[in-house]
Amino acid sequence: MSSAPPAGAPLSRADTTVSPAVPAQPPGHIERGTPAFWRAVVALFASGFSTFSLLYFVQPLMPLFAHDFGLSAAASSLALSLSTALLAISMLAASAVSERLGRRTLMFASLLGSATLTTAMALFPQWPALLTLRALMGITLSGLPAVAMAYVGEEMEPRAAGLAMGLYIGGSAIGGMSGRLLAGVIADGHGWRVAALVIGLIGFAGAVLFWRTLPASRHFKPRALDLAGALGSFRSHLRNPAMLRLFAQGFLLMGGFVAVYNYIGFRLLAPPFSLSHAVVGMVSVVYLAGIVSSAWMGDLAARLGHGRVMAAGVLLQLAGALLTLSDNLWLLVLGMAVLTFGFFGAHSICSSWVARAARQGRAQASSLYLFGYYCGSSLIGLGGGYALDLAGWNGFIGLVTVPLALAAANAILLARRAAAV
Repeated sequence: MSSAPPAGAPLSRADTTVSPAVPAQPPGHIERGTPAFWRAVVALFASGFSTFSLLYFVQPLMPLFAHDFGLSAAASSLALSLSTALLAISMLAASAVSERLGRRTLMFASLLGSATLTTAMALFPQWPALLTLRALMGITLSGLPAVAMAYVGEEMEPRAAGLAMGLYIGGSAIGGMSGRLLAGVIADGHGWRVAALVIGLIGFAGAVLFWRTLPASRHFKPRALDLAGALGSFRSHLRNPAMLRLFAQGFLLMGGFVAVYNYIGFRLLAPPFSLSHAVVGMVSVVYLAGIVSSAWMGDLAARLGHGRVMAAGVLLQLAGALLTLSDNLWLLVLGMAVLTFGFFGAHSICSSWVARAARQGRAQASSLYLFGYYCGSSLIGLGGGYALDLAGWNGFIGLVTVPLALAAANAILLARRAAAV
C-alpha cells in the first residue's frame, strides 16, 4: 500500500513512453496546484483505486466460491492468498525492471494486464483456471505499488509529493472498499462471474484514465539492471535487527487484518445474522475509518512517538477483532470499524518508519517491508481459514489474537529502542 521514495537525486533524461493524449511538459519538477499536478493526482488516484479493487474484490465472494466449487473456507481463500503471495515475490523485482522499461510504461502494463486477467475470470469459471488467473494477477499487479512512489519521488517537487502520495493511498483504500462492496452487491443478484466482469471493466477504465492523464516522465533515465547492488542492499537491511523488526511488523499487522476480512462473510451469512451477500459487501464501508486514521495517527505519532502510537493502533486492531465475537450485529460492525481504524494507523506509521530508518537502499527496504506485508496476508490469511473450519469463529479469533499480540509487543520494543532505529 505504501512504500518509500527511492534515494538519489532526480536524473535529467526523459523516458520515451509519451502518450499523444498528454501534452509535453516543460522541464522541471511538477509543482503543486499546476495543471500537470492535477493530472498526475487523477492518474495516481485512479491507479490506486483500480489496483486494490482488482486485488481485494474476491474477499466477499469467498463463501460463493466455497459453495459453487465445494471448497472449505481455507481453500476458498486461495483466490486472494495466491495473488498476494506472488505479489510479494514479484514486487522485489518490479522496481528493478522499471529502471529499464520506465515508470509510466510499467504501471500502465500492470493495470491493463490485471484488468484483462480479472475479466477472464468470467470466461473461465473453473476453480483451477480461476486460481491460475489470480496467481498471474499477483505478478501483474506488482508493477504498480512498487513503482508509483518512484515516479512521485522523481517527478514532483517536495511540497507536491506528500499530497500526491496521500491521494494515491486514499485511492487505494477507497478502491479496496469499493471493490468489495460492488462485488458483494452484484454477486447477490447476478453471481460472482458478473461481479468479476464488472470489476475487470472498471480496471480497464482506470488503466485508460491513467494513461491519458499521467504526465510523461521528465527525470527518468533508463539504467542497466544492477543485480549485485540490489542484492547488497537487501543483505544490508536483513542484517539490521531494527529493520527486521519493522519488516516483521508489516507481516503481523497485515496478516491479522486481512484474515478477518477474508472470513467475516462466512460469519455474517450464517446464523444468527443470516445476511445477504449484498449486505455483507456493504460492511466494507467501514474502510472509511482507515482513510481517516492513516493521516490522523501519523500526525499523532510525530508528536507522541512512533512506537507508542503504533502500539495503540495495534491494540485497537486487537480490540476490534475481539468485538466480532459478539452476536450483536452493531457491535460486530463496530468491531470491524475499530479493527480497520487501528490497522491503517499502525501500518502508516510502520511504513513511514521504514523510510526513515533506511539511510540507503530505500527502494529495497520498502520492497522488503511490502514483501513481509503481503506474505502475512497470504500465510496468516490462509491459516485463518483452517482455524475457522476446525474451531469456528471463536477459534479463528483466537488464532488472530496471536499475531496481533506479537505486533503489540514488537511495537513496544521498537519504541524502547527507537534511538537505534
